[in-house]
Amino acid sequence: MPQNLEADFLYGLATGIGSLPYREAAPALDLIQETLPRGPHWPQLPQRAKDEGFVQQYLGPLFKLGILNTEKGGTPFFVDRDVHWPEKSADFYELYFSCLAEENTKEDPLSFFAFSPASAAGFYKFLEQKWGTLAERPSFLKGQIAGPLSLGLQLTAGDQNPAFYHDELREMIVKALVLNICFQVRSLKKFSLPVVIFIDEPLLFFYGQQAGISLSREQIGQSLAELVAAIAAEGAYAGIHCCAGADWSILFELSPHIVSFDAYSYFDSLLVYSAEMEAFLSRGGCLAWGLVPTMGGLEAETVFSLQEKFFQGIRRLSRLGVSADLLARQYMLTPSCGAATLSLAEGEQVYRLTFALQELLQGGTG
Repeated sequence: MPQNLEADFLYGLATGIGSLPYREAAPALDLIQETLPRGPHWPQLPQRAKDEGFVQQYLGPLFKLGILNTEKGGTPFFVDRDVHWPEKSADFYELYFSCLAEENTKEDPLSFFAFSPASAAGFYKFLEQKWGTLAERPSFLKGQIAGPLSLGLQLTAGDQNPAFYHDELREMIVKALVLNICFQVRSLKKFSLPVVIFIDEPLLFFYGQQAGISLSREQIGQSLAELVAAIAAEGAYAGIHCCAGADWSILFELSPHIVSFDAYSYFDSLLVYSAEMEAFLSRGGCLAWGLVPTMGGLEAETVFSLQEKFFQGIRRLSRLGVSADLLARQYMLTPSCGAATLSLAEGEQVYRLTFALQELLQGGTG
């Protein structure tokens, strides 16, 4: 992992986690352009179509190859007990290695790992915007991708166990995500702006719990490290987001540029990792504070109450030995999680509060 994570152009800026409650891409982009002008992201729209769901959006190529299947109304699963599995597995790795070869062919093999229009309408609408020619150009553009642990725990293998526990299936998930990262970053780079990719890993909280007793820290770390390395290899900046309490030492030790957490509901979960946080910040790492609630509590908050939560958080961490100066400098702002489950009015309020908090903190003091 890179030792110097300095990316000071990110500090103090706001962005979104990904999902919004719209059924069409255009109004979602309007809201993002209005409220996140310096850190816009492409919107995920799970209410628009089932193909925009957490699994289908990123693993479409595995469905196309017949490696994943879905019974009517059921959970997607690997067909690793199918008689034709060896051939399907070979087809996947042939495509994977042809993408890495980057040979000059008439047909770019990486296009196979692109989003389908049905699964990411917001992504393609985002690419239609004129980000690079705006009078006030964004400081960066953000994409996002589902994490291998959260996908691997939602997919089953032929033995009905979560796919993440199977080395071969976990590796396929990771490799498919790596190629989607390459596609995303190269697409977003056409605007000649810095690109940030968040890895969305909500199920990281299972590690250390009774329900995840069989999870291996090494397997989690290696899977995430491969994605972080892929983002860095493409010249982009990596973030990892978890919207629950988790073993944050895993993420701090991986050293993505950004660690994104739900600072509204799960701030206390970070307190026991103050030493790891201090080391992360000392390398130039950035904490993305999810201060604007998306899972309840929105009606009780104002931009001033959220500002106080931020400064209160800094005071609590500084008493544990984390540098107050680094905390007050090396931060970003986001909603606490995605906003897809909210009403349209609530989703808009979340984004406007996020923007207002960015403006207040950039001009305010604690």
